[in-house]
Amino acid sequence: MANLGSSTVMLTGAGGALATAIAQELEDAGAQMVLVGRGDALERAADRFPATEVIDVDLTQESSVEDLRKVKVDILVHTVGTFAMQDAQKATTEDYRRMFDANMLSLFHAVQGVLPHMLRQKDGLILGVSAGQAARMSGPKAALYTASKAALSAYVLSLHDELKAKGVRGMVLYPMGAIDTPANRDDGLKWETMIDPRGLAKSVAHALTRPDRAHVTELKVYPDEEK
Repeated sequence: MANLGSSTVMLTGAGGALATAIAQELEDAGAQMVLVGRGDALERAADRFPATEVIDVDLTQESSVEDLRKVKVDILVHTVGTFAMQDAQKATTEDYRRMFDANMLSLFHAVQGVLPHMLRQKDGLILGVSAGQAARMSGPKAALYTASKAALSAYVLSLHDELKAKGVRGMVLYPMGAIDTPANRDDGLKWETMIDPRGLAKSVAHALTRPDRAHVTELKVYPDEEK
């Protein structure tokens, strides 16, 4: 089991399927947690997991930056995001804004919130959850989703290149398939071909504890082959 006993981790999207699995790994690894989310999902997470801080905030709003700057964290694990399939010709400007706000702007605000403290202490790690489509740079009926997740990946990797000399590293997680969630099962996806969020969470916990000279910058996790 990874040991994060000396770390405070901010987990965004608290209450979501992947965030819940990651929170369990963080608790098992002894990390202090700052849970960031919205409404009932955040309440359920706060009831289930011990946290030093619970922050109910909309990360697509610029005001969220100041809320996050009130806490000091060593690691940011950002799981906030959305997905939608659509024909490219039917996409609207509102679709664009909704997708990029959820998948990219939320991360930008989260980073702006945690980065000042990380730079002051000359140590920090920022993990963003991208997508298999972004890793392949393509995805039918998912142009806006793929583009927004590719933007997330480029942003985190650029942060890593810029800030690693100052002690702040970046990491991108690529689930190379659909995550096994109630919503995806409702959409008719077979659980045998989806990625278990608990497996993703264990991969994250392992990657978070790698030393500087063995840092994982990009992590691709695949589902089992279709049976």
